[in-house]
Amino acid sequence: MFCQLTLETRIHWPIFVASASSWRSLTMTIWYLTDLVGTSVFAISGALSALRKKMYHDLFGIFFVAFLTAIGGGTVRDIIMGAYPIAWIRDPNYLIVIIASVVVAVFCRKWWLGLLHRPLLLFDTLGIGIYAILGMQKALAHGVNNWAAMLLGIISALFGRVIRDTLVNDLPVIFDRQLYATPCLAGVIVYQIGWSMQIDPTLNFIVSAGTITIFRLLAIRNNWSLPRINV
Repeated sequence: MFCQLTLETRIHWPIFVASASSWRSLTMTIWYLTDLVGTSVFAISGALSALRKKMYHDLFGIFFVAFLTAIGGGTVRDIIMGAYPIAWIRDPNYLIVIIASVVVAVFCRKWWLGLLHRPLLLFDTLGIGIYAILGMQKALAHGVNNWAAMLLGIISALFGRVIRDTLVNDLPVIFDRQLYATPCLAGVIVYQIGWSMQIDPTLNFIVSAGTITIFRLLAIRNNWSLPRINV
């Protein structure tokens, strides 16, 4: 009987380990693909901003704006944390995704700028939700304190957009009266609360990113803005 139990244990234990390892691998793949999707969304947003400024004959300029929009926030976050090598330098897939996204944006520009204006606004909003929480997750994994992790999450979501607006001579979004940073702040606070309560990371991510997305969409729909400071 003892030998039988030992044999069964030896048979089933590697299967359990393999299943747990496969689940972790699947989870990491999902986060990785989510990051690439967010990179693509921001790259398209940057390319379309350049096209709106009539940069039709400057393909490198369009790519440059799209590139900085896509990687700006994450790069600043990683530099502040000292997390080297930076993701897009280590992994060429980020550059491939950005190039492909710029090509799609340029060749489908009439479609994007016409029919898909509102969906792109939605994608941009989803992008800041994804990047704010992913950025905070990476900061926490790097051992950053909770308050700094929240700030780095907001930087991940917004700094690429600030760079984009500056390059195309628009008012940077964080200086606009529209609520943009505030939804990100609400989302990272929700994530921090969930993280402190040890809620499942995937559920915490969905709830927190959803908070940012819904808050931002409601702000757009109802034209919410912060009160002015009278001097």
